[in-house]
Amino acid sequence: MVQRRRGYTYEVTANAFLKQMVRVLVGTMVEVALGRMTEADFTRLLSGGIRTAAGPTAPARGLTLVRIEY
Repeated sequence: MVQRRRGYTYEVTANAFLKQMVRVLVGTMVEVALGRMTEADFTRLLSGGIRTAAGPTAPARGLTLVRIEY
C-alpha cells in the first residue's frame, strides 16, 4: 500500500482471483487503517478466515486493473 496525495495505491499479485477478492481485500485493509480491525485479525482472515468477519467490499470506483501476466 502506497499513500498518494489523494488516496492509496494497492498492488495485488496472485496466481488466481476469486470474484470481488481485491475489493474485499481493499475494504478490509481500510478497516485496519482506520483502527477498526487489527493487523492480526487481517492475517488470520488471509489464513482462511470467514468472509463475514472481513471488512466491507470496497466500491469498484477507483480500482483499476493494470496488468495480466500469463
